[in-house]
Amino acid sequence: MATRMKEKKAAHVANRDQRPQAHAKYIRISPRKVKIVIDLIRGKSAEEAQAILTYTPKAAAPVVLKVLNSAIANAESWKEWNVKDLYVAEVYANPGPTLKRYVARSRGSASPMLKRTSHISVVLDKK
Repeated sequence: MATRMKEKKAAHVANRDQRPQAHAKYIRISPRKVKIVIDLIRGKSAEEAQAILTYTPKAAAPVVLKVLNSAIANAESWKEWNVKDLYVAEVYANPGPTLKRYVARSRGSASPMLKRTSHISVVLDKK
């Protein structure tokens, strides 16, 4: 039996990260390709990150921009923080489940095709 459940829950709630954040799960772009884009905005101000993502010609840029805009909206509505005070504290792309498919090859054989997915997270903070 678990003991001290109420105390543990209270400690967990007290230590929970209170910074505004947003997540996008099961995005059909591999994490390796997403990491190229998110490295461009890590540590930048929120407005500068939006400008960078708007003009980045990569397939992951619109998805990361959407997650960033969601995190900014969370900061404005929950915390009532101003956009000019925000910066990208953390941004990361973790691998999601991989879809396993097969491609036909010569002489009746098949080769595996791995369609990778990613989970993208953006955490903002005040300057």
